[in-house]
Amino acid sequence: MAGFIFKLPDVGEGLAEAEIAAWHVAVGDPVAEDQPLADVMTDKATVELTSPVAGRVSARHGEVGEKRPIGSPLVEFDTAGEAPVAPAPIVVPAAVAAAPTGVRPLASPAVRQKARERGIDLRSLRGTGPAGRITHADLEAPAATKAPTGEAITEVKVIGLRRVIAERMQDAKRRIPHFTYVEELDVTALEELRAHLNETRAPGRPKLTLLPFLMRALVRALPRWPQINARFDDDNGIIRQHAGVHIGMATQTPSGLTVPVLRHAESRDLWNCALEITRLADAARSGKAAREELSGSTITITSLGALGGIVTTPVINYPEVAIIGVNRIVERPVVRAGQVVVRKMMNLSSSFDHRVVDGWDAAAFIQHVRGLLEQPATLFIDG
Repeated sequence: MAGFIFKLPDVGEGLAEAEIAAWHVAVGDPVAEDQPLADVMTDKATVELTSPVAGRVSARHGEVGEKRPIGSPLVEFDTAGEAPVAPAPIVVPAAVAAAPTGVRPLASPAVRQKARERGIDLRSLRGTGPAGRITHADLEAPAATKAPTGEAITEVKVIGLRRVIAERMQDAKRRIPHFTYVEELDVTALEELRAHLNETRAPGRPKLTLLPFLMRALVRALPRWPQINARFDDDNGIIRQHAGVHIGMATQTPSGLTVPVLRHAESRDLWNCALEITRLADAARSGKAAREELSGSTITITSLGALGGIVTTPVINYPEVAIIGVNRIVERPVVRAGQVVVRKMMNLSSSFDHRVVDGWDAAAFIQHVRGLLEQPATLFIDG
């Protein structure tokens, strides 16, 4: 038998290393050409690597969670014939990065996902598939549904996207002196306009949420405060103020938080923003967002939707200098013209980089956004 060494290919543009997110083969496994070998993760996406040859795995290099240099040996094969050149990797959903850790059982990403949903520890099962691989049928066995005891402790190694998120959040809090400014908005008129536009929208147009209106308000307000639509290169002491408004949208996915970017919001209307919001969110949640769709934002919006609470203290998406947090809309009594009336109220909880944005400017900016949203007709009036 001839030997073939599959080396870790360059899965990004000039990256020096990639993290092993999951193994799909074990030593001794027979492997067909184009069969998945492993998932590796860069700072932007998870990539599935497939086998360029048919043969049997003779050696495996690296463990889940380990970062391997580009070009280093990843899998060795016993194989007959001349080994072909390895094909390019295929980007797959980021959700495959999450998996049980410790003594790692063999299972496909779909089986791991189902096990997580059911609260089943794969290490407690005996696989009936090839080489002991756990199958969907194994999850249906009575032993697989046994309730864990109160003394059980599950250790979850921080790897893949979860580790990237942790590192970025820690870096942002360490490098940026945050301050949060919270303001209350009366969005009654805005919600009435939104409901009217949704009821009368033309066929094929998307349903409007609050976010396209907020994006419109940011586009109108940011030219007065260019230091807020900016990225701060603190290593070189350079603030880059952007003419284009590229809005990051903090999006929860099965693997964790990602931030797809709606580019050039200043050139889009409400309907186009709504379409792009839906497209980007769907791409992020399915793990199909392209690399360029996950970078380059100049300011970020974060919203917990119906779970938005009263106040949040959002973490800035480094190297940006501001993040706008949307809280839940609630009906409550307020005083207007000396009368107690029921209005739809919402808080904006926004954080700023105090090295770049002064408190007065942040407050003035949010007050301007507030005025635009409370009088929504002004969102569409030039000047």
